[in-house]
Amino acid sequence: MYSLPLIGNPRRTRKRRWTWAQRLGWLLPLVVGLSPAQAAERISLSYGLVERTIAIESLEEFAESDSIPRELRPYTRYFDPEQVEQFRQILQTRLELSPVAVSQFLYTQQGESLLAQLGAVVRTESGLEGTQALRAAFVLAAFDTEEGLTPLTILRYFPLDGMQIDLERTSRIVTQIQQRVTQTQQTITLLHQQSDDAIASAPFLNFDTAPNLERRGRFAYDVQSFELADATRDRAFSVDLYLPIGFTLSTPPPLVVISHGLGSNRGTFAYLARHLASHGFAVVVPEHPGSNTQQLEELLMGRADKVTEPDEFINRPLDVTLLLDELERRSQEPAFRDRYDTQRVGIIGQSLGGYTAFALAGAPLNRPQLEQDCAVIDPVTLSLNLSLLLQCDVLTLETEDRIDFRDDRIQAILAINSVGSLLLDRSALASVSIPVMLISGGADTVTPALPEQVEPFARLTTPHRYLLMMDNATHFSAIDIPDGDAPTVQLPTELVGPDPAIAHAYINAIGLAFMGYHLSNEDTFAPYLDSSYARYLSQPDLPISLIHSLSLSQLTYLQK
Repeated sequence: MYSLPLIGNPRRTRKRRWTWAQRLGWLLPLVVGLSPAQAAERISLSYGLVERTIAIESLEEFAESDSIPRELRPYTRYFDPEQVEQFRQILQTRLELSPVAVSQFLYTQQGESLLAQLGAVVRTESGLEGTQALRAAFVLAAFDTEEGLTPLTILRYFPLDGMQIDLERTSRIVTQIQQRVTQTQQTITLLHQQSDDAIASAPFLNFDTAPNLERRGRFAYDVQSFELADATRDRAFSVDLYLPIGFTLSTPPPLVVISHGLGSNRGTFAYLARHLASHGFAVVVPEHPGSNTQQLEELLMGRADKVTEPDEFINRPLDVTLLLDELERRSQEPAFRDRYDTQRVGIIGQSLGGYTAFALAGAPLNRPQLEQDCAVIDPVTLSLNLSLLLQCDVLTLETEDRIDFRDDRIQAILAINSVGSLLLDRSALASVSIPVMLISGGADTVTPALPEQVEPFARLTTPHRYLLMMDNATHFSAIDIPDGDAPTVQLPTELVGPDPAIAHAYINAIGLAFMGYHLSNEDTFAPYLDSSYARYLSQPDLPISLIHSLSLSQLTYLQK
């Protein structure tokens, strides 16, 4: 079992694990078209002038028995037995969310936007948009003490006698979803092919006899925590500083900043901070208020009205610059002299932290580009990339057209599940000159691989660029839950993905190699940044590949 901050395990576990492509290929159409909201007594499915009605009782009978009711057979006859069983389980899969949490989220800007997208497809029996009825159904289902929040209870609690689902519109959505899933899978195949070609043309390296980068290093370290405040922004945050002990080189160790993602905290990447510190890096981990675990807890308690405030996209890079200024000042004190080098700084960021890393590397926030892109986002695009809700929310701020957060102390960035496809100036990515590594998950539905990481990677021109693809990793594979932390919100195991310990081992090893080569300038790390090392690390449950280049024309070809 595995849990994360605000993440946990479902009551029901599936008997077999489906791949992301299989899951979205037929399951997501059902989830989008049927499960999120259905009628208390009957569902009317329309396609053009043709309309059929299904009773909720038939779905209940289907979910609770091994038989398929007659009126469901026209819809299930194209499913194989495994898919039928999968549908049966989905109807009863419980999401462990309190009624307060559900209600609070659905009244946030992000929750209302999602409801609006669903309401355009799911309508009341009289043909009106079903947004308000959907909200009521979600909340009432969450109050069900016996079955809780499941697709089936949402059907029962839809507060009207019937609902209409536009299958023609749903079909178009499904087609576009299938196309994006296919493109993602084709992209992963392309990356593996390029990796295979690179391995075939490179000399053989025996990593069995080479130093093991997954192992703890030889340095002990201490951890110092302090508070940092910026009166100009009315902002204060906590910081953990990991300092290696017994560092004997003639120059201070390089410094690595770790910027956590939305809903996380300083402990989320403590495993990586400890690993790097044991290998001689100074590591500093700020906790970004407004997009940390506490912010989501405030949301669930009704003390916040957004998952995160849009000004977090501005405050986060400013947090890091303020922190580096403070560490630079402290480096003159005897206790910190020669303990780290603030002119050799790398940054590792996950999700919003990945955006933070790119912003500090010199990719400005581009408001005109954001306005243009957000104006044409359709429900399908939004359903495929949930991060767009947060990115477009920045338009509610009064900002300059371009905001440049570049900090020249940043010498290398490693971005995991990064977000920023609309926010960051796409043309400026070509001018990022420092080394960049992107780590992507092929099953990430929060910041999907293709638009949020693969396409930005293809725009990079820096000679030192890397893309590590973890084929079936999710948005949550890289993050950890510190000992003693209790999850507040539970998430289905499928959304957590394969054993996260595998991903953590990859990130420890590859992150060490990347920072060791580009910050410490140690050539011994160079072989570990080749495709062959990724092949050596790769495990069957979570295959990976590593490439150094990709062109936009290759992606355009795949998307035709």
